[in-house]
Amino acid sequence: MIEAQTHSPIKVGLFITCLADLMRPQVAFAAVALLERAGCRVRVAREQSCCGQPALNSGDRASTMNIAKSVIRAFSRDDFVVVPSGSCADTLINKYPDLFRHDVRWAGRAQGLADKTFELTTFLVDQLGAELDQVSYPGVCAYHDSCSGLRELAIQQQPRTLLDRVEGLSIRELEDGNACCGFGGLFSVKYPDLSGRIVSDKCAQIAQTEADTVLGGDLGCLLNIAGRLRREGRDLKVFHVAEVLAGMADGPAIGEAESEDKA
Repeated sequence: MIEAQTHSPIKVGLFITCLADLMRPQVAFAAVALLERAGCRVRVAREQSCCGQPALNSGDRASTMNIAKSVIRAFSRDDFVVVPSGSCADTLINKYPDLFRHDVRWAGRAQGLADKTFELTTFLVDQLGAELDQVSYPGVCAYHDSCSGLRELAIQQQPRTLLDRVEGLSIRELEDGNACCGFGGLFSVKYPDLSGRIVSDKCAQIAQTEADTVLGGDLGCLLNIAGRLRREGRDLKVFHVAEVLAGMADGPAIGEAESEDKA
């Protein structure tokens, strides 16, 4: 755990992720709020880009390596890099070092980035031991553990530790919480029928909990689940865990359109 720093705040580079940037900027704002409340100085590198996961999953290693070099450069001067996404964090932590393992010039830099990169809830709990401000959310929540976060980064208890401190919130665990939601990035594009069946099964499990809200740490999964819930006529709200922890879950949920008054 990071020792408290009384004179100089911890310098954190926030890796926003493409989906947060394009689909749900509030996730990034919530991450900034949580980190600043925990005593960090947050920097958002303008030159950051995609982590390269789509290219890597397509087998395009050359493009992925070019993207990775850009990301490594963008965050070279930060003490830590924090990512509000298990899948993107996994790419930086586990995939980059593997990509450059035979490259004398970049192997060390890739490993250096990996060593200082953390998923958001892991950083708050395991590294900072952060305490939440008075935050409330009056809801019964089903939590979705993403495949990358759970299997590659062992993220499971950290978000629940934080959510336990939210007043009025209770968690209902899914019967098979380890099951994939069917998104899988390009998997949902290449195999839409299979992906649709998997997310339908996930939504049925969510419905069994009788929760009114779905939470998770990966926006791709949450967009996928929210879309299927709407198509099936299930009236549940979907939020990224950071939005609830930062007290920003009082507006439209993921997948809900902004009201005309706010347009």
